[in-house]
Amino acid sequence: MTRTDEKVRYLPEGEYEEHTPLSAASGVENALRILEGRWKLVILFHLFGGKVLRFSDLERAIPAISQKMLIQQLRQMEADGIVRRIVHHQVPPKVEYCLTDWGQALCPALDALLKWAAKKDSVEG
Repeated sequence: MTRTDEKVRYLPEGEYEEHTPLSAASGVENALRILEGRWKLVILFHLFGGKVLRFSDLERAIPAISQKMLIQQLRQMEADGIVRRIVHHQVPPKVEYCLTDWGQALCPALDALLKWAAKKDSVEG
């Protein structure tokens, strides 16, 4: 049976052109730059699944992070287009955070990374 993409001669969404070692390394370096930081992945996992959390909710969910660091990490993630900041103009001020569609698209990749890390534990154990 012939695949649909072979009949219409285009790559289905999700399949990408071949990378050279140099372009692949550059792509991985860019992805890691976006995700670098001690707390970014923790924040991402709290926001996955379409959750909308207030700043104070994130503070309670990650007690080891300082307020300053949480603000810095959220601002960087917002600048990179991963997190959306929603400001409700009211008294007292209310600010909520959620993932953008692009940020939510990280979920399968990070899930695969967790599974990969779990394999190491099962091989060693």
